[in-house]
Amino acid sequence: MRLAMFKGNTMTKLLNLLLFCLINVSHSAWAAPDATNILQASDRARGGGLPGIEWEILLTSRDGERIGETQRLIVKATDESSVAETQEPARFKGSKLLQVARSMWLTRPGLSKPIPISPRQRMSGQASNGDIAATNYAGDYDAQLDGNEMLDGEACHILALTAKHKRTTYDRIRYWVSVKRSVGLKAEFYSVSGKLLKTAHFEYANTIAHDGRRTPFVSRMVIRDAPIDAETTMEFSSVKVKKIAAAEFDLGQMQ
Repeated sequence: MRLAMFKGNTMTKLLNLLLFCLINVSHSAWAAPDATNILQASDRARGGGLPGIEWEILLTSRDGERIGETQRLIVKATDESSVAETQEPARFKGSKLLQVARSMWLTRPGLSKPIPISPRQRMSGQASNGDIAATNYAGDYDAQLDGNEMLDGEACHILALTAKHKRTTYDRIRYWVSVKRSVGLKAEFYSVSGKLLKTAHFEYANTIAHDGRRTPFVSRMVIRDAPIDAETTMEFSSVKVKKIAAAEFDLGQMQ
Protein backbone atom coordinates (compact mmCIF):
# COMPACT_ATOMS: atom_id res chain seq x y z
CA MET A 1 0.00 0.00 0.00
CA ARG A 2 2.87 2.37 0.84
CA LEU A 3 4.41 1.58 -2.57
CA ALA A 4 1.16 2.49 -4.30
CA MET A 5 0.97 5.78 -2.38
CA PHE A 6 4.60 6.52 -3.27
CA LYS A 7 3.90 5.90 -6.95
CA GLY A 8 0.79 8.03 -6.76
CA ASN A 9 2.66 10.94 -5.15
CA THR A 10 5.45 10.66 -7.69
CA MET A 11 2.98 10.68 -10.57
CA THR A 12 1.23 13.75 -9.11
CA LYS A 13 4.55 15.58 -8.81
CA LEU A 14 5.45 14.72 -12.39
CA LEU A 15 2.08 15.90 -13.66
CA ASN A 16 2.40 19.16 -11.72
CA LEU A 17 5.92 19.69 -13.10
CA LEU A 18 4.67 19.07 -16.64
CA LEU A 19 1.79 21.49 -16.15
CA PHE A 20 4.19 24.11 -14.76
CA CYS A 21 6.44 23.76 -17.81
CA LEU A 22 3.52 24.01 -20.22
CA ILE A 23 2.22 27.15 -18.51
CA ASN A 24 5.65 28.81 -18.68
CA VAL A 25 6.17 27.86 -22.34
CA SER A 26 2.73 29.22 -23.14
CA HIS A 27 3.45 32.40 -21.20
CA SER A 28 6.75 32.89 -23.04
CA ALA A 29 5.07 32.34 -26.41
CA TRP A 30 2.40 34.94 -25.67
CA ALA A 31 4.50 37.39 -23.66
CA ALA A 32 4.19 41.00 -24.77
CA PRO A 33 6.96 42.12 -27.14
CA ASP A 34 9.68 44.33 -25.69
CA ALA A 35 9.13 48.02 -26.51
CA THR A 36 12.86 48.87 -26.52
CA ASN A 37 13.62 46.08 -29.00
CA ILE A 38 10.80 47.26 -31.26
CA LEU A 39 12.15 50.82 -31.17
CA GLN A 40 15.74 49.74 -31.87
CA ALA A 41 14.59 47.65 -34.85
CA SER A 42 12.62 50.58 -36.28
CA ASP A 43 15.63 52.90 -35.90
CA ARG A 44 17.58 50.86 -38.47
CA ALA A 45 15.24 52.03 -41.22
CA ARG A 46 16.28 55.61 -40.36
CA GLY A 47 20.01 55.02 -39.89
CA GLY A 48 20.20 53.91 -36.25
CA GLY A 49 22.37 50.99 -35.22
CA LEU A 50 24.53 51.15 -38.36
CA PRO A 51 28.30 51.69 -38.55
CA GLY A 52 27.68 54.87 -40.54
CA ILE A 53 25.34 56.13 -43.22
CA GLU A 54 25.14 58.93 -45.77
CA TRP A 55 22.13 60.26 -47.66
CA GLU A 56 20.70 63.27 -49.44
CA ILE A 57 17.62 65.19 -48.25
CA LEU A 58 15.41 67.44 -50.37
CA LEU A 59 13.17 69.68 -48.25
CA THR A 60 10.07 71.43 -49.52
CA SER A 61 7.69 73.39 -47.31
CA ARG A 62 4.18 74.78 -47.58
CA ASP A 63 2.50 77.26 -45.25
CA GLY A 64 -1.11 77.57 -46.36
CA GLU A 65 -0.87 78.34 -50.07
CA ARG A 66 2.64 79.77 -49.84
CA ILE A 67 5.40 77.44 -51.08
CA GLY A 68 8.79 77.85 -49.42
CA GLU A 69 12.26 77.64 -50.93
CA THR A 70 13.57 74.15 -51.68
CA GLN A 71 16.65 73.03 -49.77
CA ARG A 72 19.05 70.18 -50.50
CA LEU A 73 21.43 68.74 -47.90
CA ILE A 74 23.95 65.91 -47.63
CA VAL A 75 23.76 64.12 -44.27
CA LYS A 76 26.41 61.83 -42.74
CA ALA A 77 25.57 60.07 -39.49
CA THR A 78 26.37 57.47 -36.88
CA ASP A 79 24.35 56.60 -33.77
CA GLU A 80 25.99 59.36 -31.72
CA SER A 81 26.84 62.04 -34.29
CA SER A 82 25.68 63.60 -37.54
CA VAL A 83 26.57 66.44 -39.86
CA ALA A 84 24.23 67.96 -42.46
CA GLU A 85 25.80 70.21 -45.12
CA THR A 86 23.63 72.50 -47.24
CA GLN A 87 24.10 72.21 -51.03
CA GLU A 88 21.18 74.40 -52.13
CA PRO A 89 20.14 77.21 -52.18
CA ALA A 90 23.47 78.60 -53.35
CA ARG A 91 23.60 81.42 -50.78
CA PHE A 92 23.62 78.86 -47.96
CA LYS A 93 26.00 76.38 -49.62
CA GLY A 94 28.61 75.13 -47.17
CA SER A 95 26.49 75.75 -44.05
CA LYS A 96 26.72 72.82 -41.65
CA LEU A 97 24.59 71.47 -38.85
CA LEU A 98 26.72 69.35 -36.49
CA GLN A 99 25.29 67.12 -33.79
CA VAL A 100 27.57 65.26 -31.37
CA ALA A 101 25.98 63.27 -28.53
CA ARG A 102 23.44 65.73 -27.08
CA SER A 103 24.95 68.98 -28.39
CA MET A 104 24.38 70.78 -31.69
CA TRP A 105 26.07 73.63 -33.57
CA LEU A 106 25.51 75.61 -36.74
CA THR A 107 28.26 77.11 -38.90
CA ARG A 108 28.18 79.11 -42.13
CA PRO A 109 30.92 80.42 -44.41
CA GLY A 110 32.07 83.73 -42.99
CA LEU A 111 31.23 82.96 -39.35
CA SER A 112 34.23 83.09 -37.03
CA LYS A 113 33.05 80.13 -34.94
CA PRO A 114 30.16 77.63 -34.72
CA ILE A 115 26.96 78.76 -32.99
CA PRO A 116 25.43 76.44 -30.34
CA ILE A 117 21.80 75.73 -31.22
CA SER A 118 18.91 73.60 -29.98
CA PRO A 119 17.55 70.50 -31.75
CA ARG A 120 14.10 72.04 -31.23
CA GLN A 121 14.77 75.12 -33.34
CA ARG A 122 13.10 75.00 -36.74
CA MET A 123 15.44 74.57 -39.67
CA SER A 124 12.96 74.67 -42.53
CA GLY A 125 9.18 74.93 -42.35
CA GLN A 126 7.95 72.34 -39.84
CA ALA A 127 11.26 70.42 -39.79
CA SER A 128 13.32 71.05 -36.65
CA ASN A 129 17.10 70.72 -36.51
CA GLY A 130 16.65 67.41 -34.71
CA ASP A 131 14.38 66.05 -37.46
CA ILE A 132 17.23 66.51 -39.93
CA ALA A 133 19.90 64.95 -37.73
CA ALA A 134 18.16 62.32 -35.57
CA THR A 135 18.56 58.64 -36.43
CA ASN A 136 18.49 57.06 -32.98
CA TYR A 137 15.19 57.33 -31.10
CA ALA A 138 16.23 54.43 -28.84
CA GLY A 139 19.16 56.48 -27.55
CA ASP A 140 17.04 59.51 -26.69
CA TYR A 141 13.71 58.05 -25.54
CA ASP A 142 12.40 55.46 -23.08
CA ALA A 143 9.75 53.29 -24.77
CA GLN A 144 6.61 51.63 -23.45
CA LEU A 145 3.98 49.65 -25.33
CA ASP A 146 0.72 51.59 -25.54
CA GLY A 147 -1.48 49.17 -27.46
CA ASN A 148 -1.89 47.94 -31.02
CA GLU A 149 -3.78 49.44 -33.94
CA MET A 150 -4.38 49.03 -37.66
CA LEU A 151 -2.94 51.90 -39.70
CA ASP A 152 -3.66 52.01 -43.44
CA GLY A 153 -4.38 48.28 -43.36
CA GLU A 154 -1.16 47.41 -41.51
CA ALA A 155 -0.98 46.05 -37.94
CA CYS A 156 1.12 48.32 -35.73
CA HIS A 157 2.54 48.43 -32.23
CA ILE A 158 1.97 51.83 -30.62
CA LEU A 159 4.93 53.03 -28.56
CA ALA A 160 4.81 55.82 -25.99
CA LEU A 161 8.24 57.50 -26.04
CA THR A 162 9.42 59.74 -23.21
CA ALA A 163 12.54 61.89 -23.48
CA LYS A 164 15.54 60.71 -21.45
CA HIS A 165 17.02 64.22 -21.28
CA LYS A 166 16.24 67.85 -22.16
CA ARG A 167 18.26 67.90 -25.39
CA THR A 168 15.77 65.84 -27.40
CA THR A 169 13.79 67.35 -30.26
CA TYR A 170 10.46 66.52 -28.56
CA ASP A 171 9.41 65.74 -24.99
CA ARG A 172 7.04 62.92 -25.91
CA ILE A 173 6.31 60.89 -29.05
CA ARG A 174 3.48 58.49 -29.85
CA TYR A 175 4.94 56.16 -32.47
CA TRP A 176 3.23 53.60 -34.73
CA VAL A 177 5.63 50.77 -35.75
CA SER A 178 4.68 48.13 -38.32
CA VAL A 179 4.52 44.65 -36.75
CA LYS A 180 5.49 42.97 -40.02
CA ARG A 181 8.14 45.37 -41.36
CA SER A 182 9.56 46.87 -38.12
CA VAL A 183 9.46 50.42 -39.51
CA GLY A 184 7.86 53.53 -38.06
CA LEU A 185 4.79 54.57 -40.07
CA LYS A 186 3.43 57.50 -38.07
CA ALA A 187 4.51 59.74 -35.21
CA GLU A 188 2.74 62.32 -33.08
CA PHE A 189 5.03 64.81 -31.36
CA TYR A 190 3.96 66.34 -28.02
CA SER A 191 5.17 68.99 -25.59
CA VAL A 192 5.88 68.10 -21.97
CA SER A 193 2.39 69.36 -21.06
CA GLY A 194 0.79 66.94 -23.53
CA LYS A 195 0.00 69.45 -26.30
CA LEU A 196 0.12 67.95 -29.82
CA LEU A 197 2.70 69.92 -31.83
CA LYS A 198 3.14 68.00 -35.10
CA THR A 199 2.39 64.72 -36.81
CA ALA A 200 4.63 62.84 -39.25
CA HIS A 201 4.08 60.04 -41.75
CA PHE A 202 6.92 57.90 -43.14
CA GLU A 203 7.42 55.97 -46.40
CA TYR A 204 10.12 53.37 -47.16
CA ALA A 205 10.80 53.08 -50.90
CA ASN A 206 14.59 53.01 -50.36
CA THR A 207 16.62 49.94 -49.40
CA ILE A 208 20.09 49.58 -47.88
CA ALA A 209 22.58 46.70 -47.88
CA HIS A 210 24.10 45.71 -44.53
CA ASP A 211 25.34 42.43 -43.02
CA GLY A 212 24.57 40.58 -46.24
CA ARG A 213 20.92 41.53 -46.45
CA ARG A 214 18.79 44.32 -47.85
CA THR A 215 16.46 46.22 -45.53
CA PRO A 216 14.03 49.13 -46.04
CA PHE A 217 15.15 52.71 -45.47
CA VAL A 218 13.04 55.84 -45.17
CA SER A 219 12.34 57.60 -48.48
CA ARG A 220 9.90 60.29 -47.36
CA MET A 221 8.86 62.01 -44.13
CA VAL A 222 5.95 64.43 -44.19
CA ILE A 223 5.69 66.65 -41.08
CA ARG A 224 2.43 68.54 -40.49
CA ASP A 225 1.88 71.29 -37.97
CA ALA A 226 -0.99 70.46 -35.62
CA PRO A 227 -2.65 73.87 -35.12
CA ILE A 228 -2.07 75.44 -38.58
CA ASP A 229 -2.21 74.38 -42.24
CA ALA A 230 1.50 73.90 -42.86
CA GLU A 231 3.70 70.94 -43.77
CA THR A 232 7.25 70.05 -44.74
CA THR A 233 8.26 67.10 -46.90
CA MET A 234 11.69 65.52 -46.57
CA GLU A 235 12.68 63.21 -49.45
CA PHE A 236 15.65 60.87 -48.86
CA SER A 237 17.83 59.58 -51.72
CA SER A 238 21.36 58.35 -52.57
CA VAL A 239 21.48 56.32 -49.34
CA LYS A 240 24.78 54.53 -48.62
CA VAL A 241 25.90 52.51 -45.60
CA LYS A 242 29.54 53.46 -45.09
CA LYS A 243 32.05 54.22 -42.37
CA ILE A 244 32.18 57.94 -41.63
CA ALA A 245 35.55 59.40 -40.64
CA ALA A 246 35.66 60.82 -37.10
CA ALA A 247 37.01 64.10 -38.54
CA GLU A 248 33.57 64.75 -40.09
CA PHE A 249 32.22 65.31 -36.56
CA ASP A 250 35.16 67.33 -35.23
CA LEU A 251 33.94 70.73 -34.05
CA GLY A 252 37.42 72.13 -34.43
CA GLN A 253 37.39 71.31 -38.14
CA MET A 254 34.23 73.41 -38.55
CA GLN A 255 35.84 76.59 -37.22
